[in-house]
Amino acid sequence: MSVKTKLTCIISFIVFVLLILNVILNEYSTRVNLRAKAEAEIARIAEQITSSVDRYNNGIRLIDITMQEKLKATSTAVSALLDQSADRIRPEELRALTDRLELAEITILLPNGQGQYAIGPSSAANPSAFASPVWTANPSRIEVLAQSGSEPLIGSSAPPSYKDVHTGESWSYTYSSEHDFIISCKVVDPLGDRYARAMGPEAVISVMMADNPEILEISGFEAPRNDREGAGAIAPVFGEYTYADEEDSDRIAAAAKETPIYRDAELRGSRVIKGYFDTNAADGFVLGVVYDKAPMMEQVMEQRVTQIWIAVFLLLILVIGSYWIAGVLMRPINDVLWKINEVSFGRFDDAIQVNRKDEFGQLANRVNAMSKNLSVYTAKLKVSFEDNRSMKEYLESFINHTTDAIHVVDLEGRILQVNRAFERMFGYPADEAVGRTLPLVPEHLLGEEQEALNWLKSGRLLNTRETVRVTKSGEWIEVSITTSPIRDQHGDLSALASITRDVTSRNKMEELLRRSEKLTTVGQLAAGVAHEIRNPLTTLRGFLQLQQETGKHNSRHIDIMLSELDRINLIVGEFLILAKPQATRFETKDVRYVFGDVISLLDSQAHLCDIMFKIDFTTDTCIIACEENQLKQVFINVLKNAIEAMPEGGEITIRIARADARNVTVTIIDQGIGIPEEMIPKLGDPFFTGKETGTGLGLMVSQRIIQSHHGALDIASAVGIGTTVTITLPLGEQPNVPGEGEGSHNRVQ
Repeated sequence: MSVKTKLTCIISFIVFVLLILNVILNEYSTRVNLRAKAEAEIARIAEQITSSVDRYNNGIRLIDITMQEKLKATSTAVSALLDQSADRIRPEELRALTDRLELAEITILLPNGQGQYAIGPSSAANPSAFASPVWTANPSRIEVLAQSGSEPLIGSSAPPSYKDVHTGESWSYTYSSEHDFIISCKVVDPLGDRYARAMGPEAVISVMMADNPEILEISGFEAPRNDREGAGAIAPVFGEYTYADEEDSDRIAAAAKETPIYRDAELRGSRVIKGYFDTNAADGFVLGVVYDKAPMMEQVMEQRVTQIWIAVFLLLILVIGSYWIAGVLMRPINDVLWKINEVSFGRFDDAIQVNRKDEFGQLANRVNAMSKNLSVYTAKLKVSFEDNRSMKEYLESFINHTTDAIHVVDLEGRILQVNRAFERMFGYPADEAVGRTLPLVPEHLLGEEQEALNWLKSGRLLNTRETVRVTKSGEWIEVSITTSPIRDQHGDLSALASITRDVTSRNKMEELLRRSEKLTTVGQLAAGVAHEIRNPLTTLRGFLQLQQETGKHNSRHIDIMLSELDRINLIVGEFLILAKPQATRFETKDVRYVFGDVISLLDSQAHLCDIMFKIDFTTDTCIIACEENQLKQVFINVLKNAIEAMPEGGEITIRIARADARNVTVTIIDQGIGIPEEMIPKLGDPFFTGKETGTGLGLMVSQRIIQSHHGALDIASAVGIGTTVTITLPLGEQPNVPGEGEGSHNRVQ
């Protein structure tokens, strides 16, 4: 799929989503507005119904009051016009009086002798006395009437519910105190029935429903008189109740206490909104209105279809427009793509024709510049590639033709690469060695090899080591190994490269050289012995011959002879120490205390020579393994040399300090005449001395003693300034540091 198509699809999809959201939000807004409109319409109708019912009730009450006033007047007139004797009252007289007073009926109620009254003479063929619901329900009230005097009691035919037709009938009952009978008068209002049919709730509801087709039903319900009412079956006081719901009783009870309540329901196959309103009328009733949602849903559906068609039309226009716009926008990109294709094939000459200054124009310029730079860099890269190829061939030739075995292993010990010298030295072909862990290290040296690996992992360098390796045939060879770390781009150790050199032949040659050196040393010692002892012996021989010839003993000659014998004894003793300087029994001593004993021994001699000792000892313990007497001999030799080098006196500084965690240094600094620089390398050679009476063996013996203690003795001097002797001794046991050499500048061992 091209970028043009993708861009069109993306834009179309975004707009499609926005249009769908617009349709959804528009429909939601329409639903909310229509719902609010429906609720307002229901509330308006309920308010009109309530007002109509209130007006109807007021009219009925006004009619009843008018009729009651008329009955009071006519009842008084009837009582005055009738004979006081019930026996003389005839129906004809009552009918004439009825027509005269515009009454509907006059009936005389006579006592029956049992404390009750029965119908007597009447103007009607079928008297309707006691027809009033008041008197029919409570006949005992006649007795109350008899006790009330001549004031008539009025009764009305007002309907018990809004569904009954108002007949406009009213009654009056007048008691005659002179004769024991009751006069009942009835009057009929011809307008009452017409008023009820024209202005009653049923008539108003019919008009409302005719004017508002979406209103399915309007019902009036008696308001609950207490909290316990509202449950169970209910019946309307007016209107139909065909859309009954099991929750109506609870809703009616709630509406009598709260604001209007609206509820969606599906009744009789129709989706409706039911509204409940408290009318706050004097007789108290709750009005229920059923509103059909079908017109509202049809309007919502029409709105939805319209919005969908609009969205489809807009989307179609947008797809066509975005595809065209994407094509226009992609034209510069196509030029850039063409140029990139040219560059990918190594053709850098042709450039993009740029005619615009927007971002695409800048991109085209950058691509042209990139192409030009790539052309330059590609040419340089070709040259560098040829150089690298030549260097690689040179290095491969060097690595494969060197006599030193080179192999690379990972941190797990698996071999990654070997050269030809490795194959020849150890007998493993490359395809057999690579990817395997070869048993090149003897078992007794595995610990030392692991220690060397840990040393490299800690970030420290490993000096060249001389050790033993095992070939494929099981032969042990003496080798010199240089191991270097290989690190990745993050600086983490990833592999180890080892260069192995077979030093078997070299060691044999060195052994021959050492033997030759020993013979040379023996010759030098023999010459020294012959030279050093010959002179005293010649002196002894001469004095003995002189005494033999003269036959006299000269005490002066005897003293000289004894002195020469002591010199011979000193030379022989020093030769014995030189021949066997190693310690026979080591003990743990604090070098500070050993040197303290030497200072106590030589302190008197130093004072005689006008020399002072300046002591600077560390407060840390300096425990070493040593042969105390031999170590004292070394310190005595060095201090005596310092004293003899300061004939005019001065100060000798003695420092003892911890060089590091493994070594302690003893430094002796004098202010003597110093030693010439050309003589320092010869110090320690047998019979080499700068003193007139020295043998040249004392410093050689001292060096052998320090070597037997795994230490080192350094001498630094400047003529006219003084000499500094530094003795380094290991603390405790001599540590085994892999591959660490012990030689240093001006260090004599």
